[in-house]
Amino acid sequence: MQNRESGKTAQPRPKVFRALGKADPPEQVEIDGHPYRRIDILKHDSWAATALYQGPRGMVVAKFNRQQSVFGLPMKWLGRRLARRETRMLQRLDDLPNIPDYSGNLTINGVSQRHAVTHDYVPGHPLERREPVNDAFFPILQQLIKDMHARDLAYVDLSKRQNIIVGDDDKPYLIDFQISLNLPGWWPGNGWPMRAILRLFQGMDDYHVLKHYRDCRPDLLSPEQLDLERYRPWTIRFGRRIGKPLREIRRKFLVFIGVRTGKGRAQSETAPEDAVRREMK
Repeated sequence: MQNRESGKTAQPRPKVFRALGKADPPEQVEIDGHPYRRIDILKHDSWAATALYQGPRGMVVAKFNRQQSVFGLPMKWLGRRLARRETRMLQRLDDLPNIPDYSGNLTINGVSQRHAVTHDYVPGHPLERREPVNDAFFPILQQLIKDMHARDLAYVDLSKRQNIIVGDDDKPYLIDFQISLNLPGWWPGNGWPMRAILRLFQGMDDYHVLKHYRDCRPDLLSPEQLDLERYRPWTIRFGRRIGKPLREIRRKFLVFIGVRTGKGRAQSETAPEDAVRREMK
């Protein structure tokens, strides 16, 4: 993709920066023994390749986690672990509304793909900046987060608007539980240190929902709720001090190797993810 400011054209990601290396998500797979055909690639970054498939169940999203080695260091174990975590999260939340259902085990020629996780496709679009959603949208989302927290879970990645889907029914849906946190049922995994960490992440969940609420529907909030400073956890402030410089370093590095151009934003890649493509239209 050519950058309008510099006139330069970005190059495709080298295989080390693609979850599946040079390969794309397979064109044909089986889910719970039924054939599915790939109809679109939604995203392919360093962590996972996500594609949309069509089959007997309808449309299904399949995420293929990291398989490509990093300078000879095997990474297949990480892909399997991430898939196992997200599958477990989907199964633990399968009785909650506004969470896509787990679609089933993905195989290729009868061989289980342990690095893959599937869920039903949610018709809709990622939440847009300052999108005027209906009055019930954020109260429903807040209740969903509250229900997750009651199960000793934290979503963790709510700062990213693209993880919140505005369904065709105008209701909110959450996708992508790759880095979500849940406490196991055994000690010491559910002891006080981990519970303290969980509460910190849950506080961040609440803050980010309120932030999106303010950006999209400030007319529904009180003056106190509009003052985000009083709700911002110290972890957000600390994370920004570290995360912002690291993000800039990452962007400059991707520009240096030619994967991005200009200021290094995702829009300049040759194949930006589906959510970015939508915002570019």
